[in-house]
Amino acid sequence: MGSHRTYRSGMSRTDRDLDMDYPPGVNAATDRYGLLTFTGDVMLKRLPPDVFKALQQTMSHGEKLDPGIANTVAMAMKDWAIEHGATHYCHWFQPLTGQTAEKHDAFLSPEANGGAITTFSGKQLIQGEPDASSFPSGGIRDTYEARGYTAWDATSPAFILQTDQGGTLCIPTAFVSWTGEALDKKTPLIRSSEAISNQAMRVLKLFNADAGVSAVFTTLGCEQEYFLVDRRFVEQRPDLHICGRTLIGAPPAKGHQLDDHYFGAIPERVLDYMNEVEQRLYELGVPVQTRHNEVAPGQYEIAPTFELANVASDHQLLLMHILRTVAEHHGFVCLMHEKPFAGVNGSGKHNNWSICTDTGVNLLNPRDDTHTNMQFLLFLTAVIRAVDLHADVLRASIGSAANDHRLGANEAPPAIISIFLGDMLSDILDQLEAGKPSETMQEQPLDLGARTLPQIPAHTSDRNRTSPFAFTGNRFEFRAVGSTAAIAWPNTVLNTIVADSIDYIVTAIEKELEAQNDLEVAVRNVLRDVLKVHRRVVFDGDNYSDEWHDEARQRGLPNIVSSCDAFASFESPNVQAAFDRFNVLSPKEIHARVEVLYEKYSNELAIEGRCLTSMLRQFVIPSALRFQSELAETFAATSAAGIECSNSKSLLEQVIALVTQLRTALADIDVALAVSHEEADKQAEHLRAALLPAMTAAREASDALEAIVPADLWPLPTYEEMMFIR
Repeated sequence: MGSHRTYRSGMSRTDRDLDMDYPPGVNAATDRYGLLTFTGDVMLKRLPPDVFKALQQTMSHGEKLDPGIANTVAMAMKDWAIEHGATHYCHWFQPLTGQTAEKHDAFLSPEANGGAITTFSGKQLIQGEPDASSFPSGGIRDTYEARGYTAWDATSPAFILQTDQGGTLCIPTAFVSWTGEALDKKTPLIRSSEAISNQAMRVLKLFNADAGVSAVFTTLGCEQEYFLVDRRFVEQRPDLHICGRTLIGAPPAKGHQLDDHYFGAIPERVLDYMNEVEQRLYELGVPVQTRHNEVAPGQYEIAPTFELANVASDHQLLLMHILRTVAEHHGFVCLMHEKPFAGVNGSGKHNNWSICTDTGVNLLNPRDDTHTNMQFLLFLTAVIRAVDLHADVLRASIGSAANDHRLGANEAPPAIISIFLGDMLSDILDQLEAGKPSETMQEQPLDLGARTLPQIPAHTSDRNRTSPFAFTGNRFEFRAVGSTAAIAWPNTVLNTIVADSIDYIVTAIEKELEAQNDLEVAVRNVLRDVLKVHRRVVFDGDNYSDEWHDEARQRGLPNIVSSCDAFASFESPNVQAAFDRFNVLSPKEIHARVEVLYEKYSNELAIEGRCLTSMLRQFVIPSALRFQSELAETFAATSAAGIECSNSKSLLEQVIALVTQLRTALADIDVALAVSHEEADKQAEHLRAALLPAMTAAREASDALEAIVPADLWPLPTYEEMMFIR
C-alpha cells in the first residue's frame, strides 16, 4: 500500500466508546474510502447528482431502489472497474453452501459484423441467471427446474478483486428461484432487517422519538478467529486438506496451559501476513481495527468495526477469502474450522449485534440514568423474551457438525443459550420487577495503588466470557457463532425473533394504554409481566460449571448438545408462523433450509469418515505394523540370547492390541458409512449415532499409537510441529 493512499474507518468497537452512538452513515459504509470499492467519493465523482442521491437514499436509508438509474450506474461502474484493471464482472452471491459463488462474464457484447464491443448494461447489473439446480435448495429446485436469478443488492457496495493478471468486478446480489423463493442467505437477512426496522419504528413512535428517523438498521461487528499452519505440514495431512481439521493427532506436551500465547508478541512472519491482509481489506473498504494472538498456539484474531448487518455479512465472507488467499503468499494455510486441533482452544466468530437508527442513534445504548430510559428497557426486554422463547432456534442457527466440536468445550460457551446482563442491568430489572426503578449503579474510579498510575473508571459490570449471548455495553455479543459460519443466517434468525418480541410487547403496551393513559406505567406493567416469564434465560455466573447445567435444567432451558437435534426446531409451527408473518421465510423456504442443514451435516461427517479410514489404512496402520515388526524382531533376538525382556514384550503386546482396536473401529466406520437413509434427518441421526463413536474409537487408538511409535516411523506432521513451528 503506497504512502499516498488515505483510509478512513468506521466506529471503534472497544469499551471506551460505550457512551457513543454510531455516526450517521455507518450503516452504508459510504463515508469510508476503499480504493477498490464503488462507494463514497467514487460514486460522487462518477454519477450525476440526481443518480448519486437516489442511490444514496437506498444505501443509507433503505428506500426502494429506482430501476431507472441502473444504466447510468452500470456505465460508471464499468468504466471505473476497467480503469482499475478489471476485465470481467460477476454477480457475487451467498448460496446455501455457506460460501460465496460467482460466474465471471467479460465486459463484451457481440456486434453484427462479428466483432465485439465493451459494454455493461443496467439489465446486466440488476439481474443474472445462474443454474439454481446445482446449488443446495432443499427441494425447491431440481435438475429439470434449473432457472434461478441473481438480483443486485444496491445496499452493499460493489468491489474489485484483483490478481496479478487483472481483476473482476464483484456485484453483491441476492439469489432466488424462478418461483421467487430465496435460495441464499442474503435475501432472508435483508427481509429480516426490514422486519426489525418496522417494529423498532413502532417503539420510536410510541416514545415520540421518531423525528427525522426513516429506518432502523441492525449493525454487526464480527471478530474472526483462525489458525495459521505452515503449508508444508498441511500438504502432508489429508485431513487438513479435505476436512479443515485434524481427524487424528496426539496432544503435544504443551498446549495453551501457560496462557502465554494470548495477546503475546506476534511472530514477525505472521505480522507480515497480517499487514498484507489489512492492506487488501482496506482497499476493499473493509474496516479492520483489531489483531492479536489468540489463546491457542498458532491461533489469531482479526476484528472489523461495526457496519450495517448486510454489508458486514458480505465483508465477513470477503474477509475470510482474503485471509485464505493471502496466507498462500506467506507459505501458510489459514484454517477456519471451529476445532482444527483437539484439546486446545477452538475458533469462533463473536457476533456483536446492535440496533441503530439511520440518524446514528444506537438503540441498545443504556445511557446515563438507565433506570429512566424506558425505551432502552423495552428493547432489552424484547431481546430477553426472544432469546428465551427461541433458544432452541438460536442454537440451531449456529449448528453444524464442525461447531459441535467446539460448543461446551473449555473455551466456548455451552449449548445452553443464556444471556449475561451484568450487575447494573440486573439490578435495574430487579427494581422493575419489584415496582418502579429508582436508581442506576454508577461507575466508580479504580485506584491502582500507585501515584504515578491514573485512576481509571471501573465499569458497573464485569465481563463474562463463558456466556453465549452477553450484553457488552451497547450491544449483544453472540459468542456461540462458529468461525466458518456465514453470519447472515444466525443474524436473520436473531433479527426475526427480536422483531417478533418487539411486536408482542408494543401490541401489549397499546392494549394497556386503552385502560389507562400513562405511557410509563403501561410500559412498566408490560415489561414486568414479560420479565417474570422470560428472565429465567438470564444468567450472570459461570456457564462452564456443572452447577449451571443442573440449574438450567431446573429453569427449563434447553441443552441441545448436538446440532442434529437442534435443526428440527425450525419446523415448529410457532417459529414458522413468525418467519412467515414478517415475510422473512415461508414455511416451504424454512423446510428447504432444514433439509440443507441435515444434508450438510451428513455430508461433512461422511467425508470425514472416509478421509479418516483412508489415512488410517495408508499411513497409520502401515507405520504401526513396521514398528510392530521391529519390536518382534528385537524381542525374538533378545529372548534367543537368554536375556529377560518383559518390557519389550509388553510394548509389543500394546502395539498389537492398539492395531486390533484400530481395525475394529475401522470396520465399524465402514459399516456406518454403508447405511443410507432417504430422509435427510434420518441419515444425519444415523451418522451421529453410529459414525461419530466409531471415529472417536479409531482416533483414540491412533493417537495412542502415535505416542509410542518412533518419530522416524510416524508418517504425519505432529501437533507440536503444526502448532509451534513458524
